[in-house]
Amino acid sequence: MFWVAATRIFLAQRPLVLEGTGVESLERFAQNQRIIEEFVTQWLVAIPTALGRLVHIAMLRDIYTGRYHHPILQDVYSEPAVHQSLLYCHEELFEKVLENNFEQQEWDLRMCFAVMDAPPPEIARRWLDVELFRLYVPFGTPPYLRDLFCSNMRLILGLLVSEQSLAHSAV
Repeated sequence: MFWVAATRIFLAQRPLVLEGTGVESLERFAQNQRIIEEFVTQWLVAIPTALGRLVHIAMLRDIYTGRYHHPILQDVYSEPAVHQSLLYCHEELFEKVLENNFEQQEWDLRMCFAVMDAPPPEIARRWLDVELFRLYVPFGTPPYLRDLFCSNMRLILGLLVSEQSLAHSAV
């Protein structure tokens, strides 16, 4: 239930930016709040790390259009409302990852790799080769935050790759 409480805190601290005024705007805000709460409680709560949640939401974004899609949510809510709500979540999750210290970011990445079907150093090497982590940055993120995130990911991935090299040279 941490994520439900965290969602409410996020919404209170940084209200969604909505176009329009009056009652229509309040109705859209309430709808987006419901979408965010449903998304967090139904899908994000099961993901144990901040980076894992960031990866999950980034995969819901169409990289060609920048639009977020979630078929189950879009069965209930309009596509624009789902997009706006998921964009908000993506931005919040990205900030959460950057608020974590370097050691926590490293732990998060190791936990993400631990559940994958390949050895972590191999995954790290592939992520470095294609810079997959760049896809996890929300569009419109200020360059200094994007650069900080990408720099941290390169360093952590480099550590994972070098651990494999050290293990092989020790054998």
